[in-house]
Amino acid sequence: MARESFAIGNVRVRAGSAKEVELPITRLVTGGDVTLPVRVIHGREPGPVIWVNAAIHGDEVLGVEVIRRVMAGLDPKSLRGTLVAVPVVNVLGFMTGDRYLPDRRDLNRSFPGSARGSLASRIAHLFMTEVVSKCELGIDLHTAADRRDNYPQIRADLDDPVTHRLALAFGAPVMVHAKIRDGSLRQAGLDVGARVLLYEAGMAMRFDEEPIRVGVEGVRRVLVQLDMLDCPPELIDPPYVEECRTSGWVRARGTGILHLEVNLGAEVSAGQRLGGLSDTFGRRVRLVHADRSGVVIGLTRAPIVNAGDALVHIAQ
Repeated sequence: MARESFAIGNVRVRAGSAKEVELPITRLVTGGDVTLPVRVIHGREPGPVIWVNAAIHGDEVLGVEVIRRVMAGLDPKSLRGTLVAVPVVNVLGFMTGDRYLPDRRDLNRSFPGSARGSLASRIAHLFMTEVVSKCELGIDLHTAADRRDNYPQIRADLDDPVTHRLALAFGAPVMVHAKIRDGSLRQAGLDVGARVLLYEAGMAMRFDEEPIRVGVEGVRRVLVQLDMLDCPPELIDPPYVEECRTSGWVRARGTGILHLEVNLGAEVSAGQRLGGLSDTFGRRVRLVHADRSGVVIGLTRAPIVNAGDALVHIAQ
């Protein structure tokens, strides 16, 4: 028997085909409509139904390119299962390069949302209703916040055996056991029975080829792990993955101009010098030391820092 079509919004996608759908969000003051762009690749053969999304924060453009490259290599006639791709969730923030929505709300603290709530709440509700509720797994693509840089990493509940297996299959250099935050997509997905892998890599408002490559290969590896794709030759050899259970930021103990001496992915030891702070005349006013041993998974890229600012993120 032929596989049933996939319903989303007011359309149905036939098995063995792909279709783009525009889900209504709101209307601009000028009268133009704002919609959530979704592409459904509904495989001819049965299999898992998963989603992949990016730009929940409007300045996180790197994941949009990851999704573009993943979709370009998929054929609905050979795909087993269904992939629902949402390259831009925070459409209004994306158009202006803003992390947040026009009402300054963080969309990733607004899930599961409400049909009658704020704009952020309504977008979250739409995404949950039309995408998450129909899937068993999601891959949520993020970058670091403004003026920060992240080493490619998967953040997930590594105590769950299935999630652990999929995080390992993704093949990012590091996977971190991360607590779930209230209002996040990870939390809302878990509440309705959908596992979520969160990929963090790179910087806001910037394309960086290495994090993009890791992201594209990671999504494809998960599809292979779920038997939705046959494994291509370039993905046969699994990469080495460092598993980390905790992480924390080394913070500035003074104010000054920052000079870091470590790079993303570096292994550091507790007490190791990571850099220093200088005044405007170049006089060293404070050294920065690691407060734990581990791998550097995040850095500030801000040259001027104040006491208490996060400088180096170390995962153990």
